[in-house]
Amino acid sequence: MEQIKNEHLTVCVSEMGAELQSIKDSEGREYLWQGGEKWPRRSPILFPIVCSVNDDTYTVDGQEYHLPRHGFARDTKFTLIAQGEHKVTYALHESEETLKVYPYHFNLAVSYRLGGNKLHVVWHVENTDTRDIHFQIGGHPAFLAPGCKEDEDLKGVIALKTQGAANLNPQASNLKPQISNLKSLKSYIDGSHEMTEIPLSVKDGLMPFDDAFFANDSVKIHDCQTTEASLLNPDGTPAVTVSYKCPIIAFWSPYQKKAPFVCIEPWYGLGDPRGWKGEFKDKPYMNHLQPGSSFMAEYIITIG
Repeated sequence: MEQIKNEHLTVCVSEMGAELQSIKDSEGREYLWQGGEKWPRRSPILFPIVCSVNDDTYTVDGQEYHLPRHGFARDTKFTLIAQGEHKVTYALHESEETLKVYPYHFNLAVSYRLGGNKLHVVWHVENTDTRDIHFQIGGHPAFLAPGCKEDEDLKGVIALKTQGAANLNPQASNLKPQISNLKSLKSYIDGSHEMTEIPLSVKDGLMPFDDAFFANDSVKIHDCQTTEASLLNPDGTPAVTVSYKCPIIAFWSPYQKKAPFVCIEPWYGLGDPRGWKGEFKDKPYMNHLQPGSSFMAEYIITIG
């Protein structure tokens, strides 16, 4: 377990899965769910798939491989490669075991860097193979829902922001609607690349949630319709804000478990369409890298 800190935040990261374990402010207040029977994880990294492949099986060049939901990175020990007061970096590359389930050579580096009251999470995927590689990657941080307690009803509000929109402040008298007619992914249509879209109830940029909101598992907003999501305190001020530039942002809490947290998940990938039998590389929301090239993405967690 490694720790980085500044005058605003103290952050702990585990070598197992390079997973965030804790985010505390200067007063010692915890913002990350600490795991437990309602959900054992805290902030897993999803790689080389996001969600699931049908029957845990996918095809590369006609050969079948098998991966569990969200891939293997979250259950694999990373190597610490850099440690400073404000930044820590872990890395993972292919091994005999990963090649059995994912037939590509790669380097995956994960960095956590503090700047003021912000935590920058950076993913760097490098193709070290002699052929193109294909992958998905995503975050799954679970934040404590302000005002909610374990074994009590989940309830709260998420404020959403689009590119170029001013920061939302529900207490401001001049607040104007900035987001409307958002569409969320419900499911794939059987046997096709197309997805079913459903209207998402967002008024003045505010998206209320409760347990029923997650009755159909995660709620996914696609095609970069938003760039920020803030969990609001009961007084309407932001407790935690996640900023992102990803194709999919997902929200999740375990249905009917009275868990006091909500995951805000930046995704560069999505699960298989129902009935999908094609090649791994041809899946929707797939990332591709030529030999020697790399992919880099960042999301930012702001406290307060």
